[in-house]
Amino acid sequence: MSAHILIADDDEVSCQLFAETLESEGFQVEQTTSGEAALSRLGEETPDLLIIDVRMPGTSGLEVTRIVHEKYPSLPVIVMTAFGSIETAVEAIHEGAFDFISKPMNLAELKKTVSRALAQRALQRRAETSNGGDDENPQQLGKIIGKSPAMLEVYKTVARVAPTRSTVLILGESGTGKELIAQAIHQHSPRANRPFVAVDCGALTETILESELFGHVRGAFTGALADKKGVFEEAQGGTCFLDEIGGISTNMQARLLRVLQEHEIRRVGGKDWVKVDVRVVAATNHNLSEAVSKGDFRQDLYYRLNVVTIHLPPLRERVEDIPLLARYFLQRYTQESGKSITAISDKAMELLSAYSWPGNIRELENAIEQAVALSYQSVLTPDDLPEAVRDHAIAKSFQIDSPNEQFLFHDTPTLEEVKKRYVLHVLSHNQGNVSRTARVLNIDRRSLYRMLARFKIEPFFKQD
Repeated sequence: MSAHILIADDDEVSCQLFAETLESEGFQVEQTTSGEAALSRLGEETPDLLIIDVRMPGTSGLEVTRIVHEKYPSLPVIVMTAFGSIETAVEAIHEGAFDFISKPMNLAELKKTVSRALAQRALQRRAETSNGGDDENPQQLGKIIGKSPAMLEVYKTVARVAPTRSTVLILGESGTGKELIAQAIHQHSPRANRPFVAVDCGALTETILESELFGHVRGAFTGALADKKGVFEEAQGGTCFLDEIGGISTNMQARLLRVLQEHEIRRVGGKDWVKVDVRVVAATNHNLSEAVSKGDFRQDLYYRLNVVTIHLPPLRERVEDIPLLARYFLQRYTQESGKSITAISDKAMELLSAYSWPGNIRELENAIEQAVALSYQSVLTPDDLPEAVRDHAIAKSFQIDSPNEQFLFHDTPTLEEVKKRYVLHVLSHNQGNVSRTARVLNIDRRSLYRMLARFKIEPFFKQD
């Protein structure tokens, strides 16, 4: 007999699409358009799976999920929403949801998630067990922006690992927001009312880092005028975030391993061991498995740190989040500066989305802050963006927009010389027409005129 699936979504078009998709897989699907109707239907007959939207008039999807988790604990619930956030994911998982998916959703991913949920349902029936809930009320979390599929996976992992005691390793390039994720883990854990203490291991010398982590006793070294607690003691009962863990020395690796294994530390210059109750969340932009194979990082420490791994995607792999982040930073810095900049132009947003952002979110934030500081208009335009973002469009045009003639170099010019030669090349190809040249270069005319001035090219070219 085919599985019975109940879908609750006030968007009738989406509801019908999901129903048809699942029916094509052989499932028996029933549709409702409100939380109340879903609960009423559950009172008559329990399906094998409930798929429910978060935002609906009356009883919300999260409230229904909570009730279902209490009354029908073996019934898996998939929560869906068009407003993906870490808070929603945490709350959905907290209320007992099996999984959390975002609209518009990939139908293949929907099928895969449904198959996993039904497999769990079958196991629960055989085992006749139910999942317990966590009564800890999660606190409100600072804003983490993004609803791309990659970020939703991060949210779900955070939601699941936060209530546990497990050590977490966060991997990601510089500027991807590793400390924000560490804070999210802490704030949604039973340790939330205890300290969260962060230390940048890569920014300190070994001697200073040793004292920072473990503390020291009076007279341990020159300048140690009094006993001092280290990070592990300061974070007692809470969470210690060790950023850039991949660069610490072998000596520090050995000391950190003892903390994770024995839950005790000894201050620099001290003789007594001090018990510590600290959850460790570590982060690095290094490839630790490669460092282990080279002998640069202890394998035993790697396994202790790598209990649960969260991979934070670089910004270039979550392009759909760039407009959300850009608007968030625009609102933040316009409020701070007192300016009345209300939007980012379509052309400027195109440039922001096309740029590769090697510095990730940190670089994007800096770009928007700079643009707000320098702009005197009510809308940010390409002229307000950093030169690297504007020039990226020209770099792309070498490959996709350049005229048919070959553009070759027989020497080794600087990047500025390459840009200058190419601008002259395109201008010549377009008989000096500024507007057509700007279109080929994928920039506006004002940016082109500014570029001509920078390259000291006389503005004798004709306009439209």
